[in-house]
Amino acid sequence: MGIAISDPLRLVARRLETVIRRHGDEPGPVDRIALLCREYDVDTIVVGLPLRTDGKESSIAREAVLFADALREKTELTVELFDERYTSQLASRVMVETGAGKRGKWRNKELIDQLAAEILLQGWLDTQRGGFYGR
Repeated sequence: MGIAISDPLRLVARRLETVIRRHGDEPGPVDRIALLCREYDVDTIVVGLPLRTDGKESSIAREAVLFADALREKTELTVELFDERYTSQLASRVMVETGAGKRGKWRNKELIDQLAAEILLQGWLDTQRGGFYGR
C-alpha cells in the first residue's frame, strides 16, 4: 500500500513509502500510518476508494471503507475516501516512460504503489482547491 504526503500548504503531493501488510505481532498498516501521521503532523488522511469504470463501488470498496474507519478510530483524524480509478495504471505508465520499470519486479510493485498514492493525493489536493482532477 503506497503512502504519499503533501507539503504544509497542500499544494504538492510526494510519495513517501510503501506499507506492507504484516502477519503475527508485527505492526500493521493502520499502526504504521498512525505513526506517520504523528511524525508528519497530518490532519487529514485520504484513502483510495476502488470504483469500477462506471463509477460504482467495486467488490473491494467495502474493505477500503472499513480500513478508513479503522484509521479514523486509531488516529482520531479526518479520513476521506477518494476515487482511485486508474492511479496504478498511470503510475505504471510513468515508470515505463521514465525508465524506472527496469528494476526488479518487487521493487516495481512498491514504487507503483507509492506513485499511485502520490497521484491519488495530488488529485484530492487539486479538487480541494476547486481544480479539475483529470485522468
